[in-house]
Amino acid sequence: MREPAGGKSMLRIAKFSCVALLSSTALSAVHAADPDTTSSIGTPAENLPAAAPSADTLQGGEVIVTGTRAVGTKAANSAAPVAVLDNTALAHVGQANLNQALTQLVPSFTAQTQGTDMASFSLSARLRGVSPNHTLVLVNGKRRHGNSILQVINGAFGGSAAPSIDLVPPDIVGHIEILQDGAAAQYGSDAIAGVINIILKSNTSGVTAKGTVGQFYDGNGLQHSESASIGLPVGGSGFFDLALFHRWNDYDPQGDGQMTAVNFNGTTNSTVSAAFKPIYDALNAKNGTAKINGGPPRSLLNILSYNAGYDFGGVDFYSFGDVSHRHGKALQGFRPPNRVCADSTNPATCFAPTVSAGMVPLIEVVSDEFSITNGLRGNVSGWNWDLAATYAEDKSLVYTTGSANASLWSDSFKAAAATPATTDSGFTPRDFYDGSFKFTQFVGQLDVRKEFEIGLASPLTFAFGGEYRRETYAITPGDDGSRYKEGGQSFPGFALSDAGSSKRTAKAAYGDVIVKPIDGWSVDLAGRFEHYSDFGNTTIGKLTSRYDFSPAFAIRGTISTGFRAPALQESGYSSTNVGPTSAVIQLRPGSTGALAAGFGPLKPEKSKNLSAGFVLRPVPKLVVTLDGYYIKIKDRIVSSGTITGQNASPYPLAAVPVLSPLINGQTPYALVQSAILASGKTIDPTVVQSGSLSIQTFTNGIDTRTYGIELAARYPVTLDFGKLDLTWGANYNDTKVVKNHLGTLFNLQAQAIIEQASPKFKSVFGALFTTGHFSANMRATYYSKTVALVQPNGASTTPRPIGSATGGYYEGVVKPATIFDLELAYGVTKFMNVAIGANNILNKKPEVPPLVADYNPADPKWAQGRSPYINNGGTINGVYGHGPYGTSGGYYYARVTFDF
Repeated sequence: MREPAGGKSMLRIAKFSCVALLSSTALSAVHAADPDTTSSIGTPAENLPAAAPSADTLQGGEVIVTGTRAVGTKAANSAAPVAVLDNTALAHVGQANLNQALTQLVPSFTAQTQGTDMASFSLSARLRGVSPNHTLVLVNGKRRHGNSILQVINGAFGGSAAPSIDLVPPDIVGHIEILQDGAAAQYGSDAIAGVINIILKSNTSGVTAKGTVGQFYDGNGLQHSESASIGLPVGGSGFFDLALFHRWNDYDPQGDGQMTAVNFNGTTNSTVSAAFKPIYDALNAKNGTAKINGGPPRSLLNILSYNAGYDFGGVDFYSFGDVSHRHGKALQGFRPPNRVCADSTNPATCFAPTVSAGMVPLIEVVSDEFSITNGLRGNVSGWNWDLAATYAEDKSLVYTTGSANASLWSDSFKAAAATPATTDSGFTPRDFYDGSFKFTQFVGQLDVRKEFEIGLASPLTFAFGGEYRRETYAITPGDDGSRYKEGGQSFPGFALSDAGSSKRTAKAAYGDVIVKPIDGWSVDLAGRFEHYSDFGNTTIGKLTSRYDFSPAFAIRGTISTGFRAPALQESGYSSTNVGPTSAVIQLRPGSTGALAAGFGPLKPEKSKNLSAGFVLRPVPKLVVTLDGYYIKIKDRIVSSGTITGQNASPYPLAAVPVLSPLINGQTPYALVQSAILASGKTIDPTVVQSGSLSIQTFTNGIDTRTYGIELAARYPVTLDFGKLDLTWGANYNDTKVVKNHLGTLFNLQAQAIIEQASPKFKSVFGALFTTGHFSANMRATYYSKTVALVQPNGASTTPRPIGSATGGYYEGVVKPATIFDLELAYGVTKFMNVAIGANNILNKKPEVPPLVADYNPADPKWAQGRSPYINNGGTINGVYGHGPYGTSGGYYYARVTFDF
């Protein structure tokens, strides 16, 4: 697929050239470190399937570069909680992506398992229960660029434009450091919940090739990945690491068919005309339509990533980056045979490819991304300096394929029929170009550090620096066919009113002082000033301290303030999201449509963080950390939730009951209609006549407070016949909306997403057993319940238990579950290792939503294509989509690794 022709930007070339002349940061610290400081356990001798971590590593002996600017700090001695994951731990996850690896290893990390529409291609994750936008992602200590695709209608992950860490190949990762503490004063905007710092390998030798294949228990979702990495010496004092990664996965449909043609009670939709009834009966005999809901889309991912450095004798040069290509296809809702017709009662007037069996359109996304960081590092009279530049682009082209424009077909058919001597026929394309997103980021950074001997227990560390960041975001419109009235079925092209571009610059300066007044006591004070071209100035700070009473016991604590400017994607996104019988208009914040509904433009978020905890070593080799935290976010940017002004109903539109209570003095129906009119959007006529019509937007709607406790423990056991490494991590997290700035504009459903869409408690217990050439890796992950407030469609008249009688909600509960994983591996030869394993061994899936209380299969209203599930789900026996462990159930895999 090709984007409509366009010229290359000279500004892009200039920025790329600038990056080639400047430099970066923490890579050099990792490169200069001795083997004990890399936290990478390394390849076992004789290529054993897994090595038991060293005692030093197990006792928190990894030297870290995240959360402190002091040199040589070990994880267990850090004043802030820092989790370190080496590449051996990452290698024992069956699905080859970092999102899945981290969610299986870090209790406070929750990965998105599936998305909706385009969001399926940009899955994100959350740390400590807040938004993905509140976690800063670094690579080698440098800010990773955001995603061009914005998460819009995906519950707890809505509004995310966070970096795609899946675009970092696992084979080039040396280790990952996760700072689980507010760190905006140290690293800048976005680090409200913490920082994920991905440290790349800096090997000078070795070749690794790996292949993995697997699929879900139900036979769907086949996935395979192939990767290779190599480490090479450069001259006498340099290195070059290169990794190639390819992954392909197939669809994983769920449920037993859709109810568009087949009713839940087994009958054919009674509203169709006599001419179409035989076609619908034939579909009924096939149990309805394709099972398309749930699971991941079909997608292809190719990545090339590198990491390089060279010591010129006093000055180090280093460079790292990646280029990636993604192509994904997401199945959309089934459109019945009479959907694309000039006359929905006469098959002769319908678009021929759809008249006999309907159609299932696709949303296709083609994304191309690249990032490059170059840097110079040196030392002048004891002053360590690090000058850096990064440039990145992420662009996504969106298509609707295998579809049709119903209005274009109908209008052209009627026009042809009205013209003498012409054939009664119409026209519509099958494939549509819907437009594109593009996000760019340029970052220039200077870091300076020096140690001073001032007569204290240790030298004082003084660090300062500055950062310049420029970001742009643009939406381009779709082609003419995608914008004609409602556009192609399933996803209309971006309208001229959706299109536009925005940009911002941000300038920052920081200072950091670390002192140890006496043995065992450290104090770290950091401050940061930032200026945004669109939001003005802010000053934030952080104070961290730790006291070691003895080698066996220490306490630590932090107090900090934070700041996050709205992402350009949040501020600039606008679209229409449609289903077979629904439409949700996403209004750009501050647009005429949003203003008509009572929503204003976005402003920055501000936060306060408190944490306190202890480090305990009660016996040799056992390390236990327990940290409590409190995060308060003011003017938090959230989705308003869907404000529904028209429910799907078998009744004429004029008789559709409106929801209550009033919103801004208007009925929801009037509010939604006026907002859509002001936005200039055109809605699919089928939805306007008998569907569900809603609006939503992003807004500074609430203040929230989050508190929680994080526990981590690790203990190695030496046995007569092998070694056993035991780990246990647990996280309790509770988020509440403490202030609602929007009143009824921020509804109960949106509030539940913030408070209940993630498990409050998650625990991960792991056991890695090794003996000779054999290893067994076992893991048990417990998730507490998650809740979403859901509504049935207009065919149900029974009062709902939450909210008003006509506009209330049901609680959609995914019950607590324990997910078990197991991997067995064996070193067949010195260079070859094979492994087989399964994630979610017991094939646990979320619950199927209950039926509404007044469901009666004999009642005629349920024979009109209506869903009796409490969440209005149109898939027969389709499970809830908000479970933390996904909808696909058990997954088994096999992997072979060659290591030279």
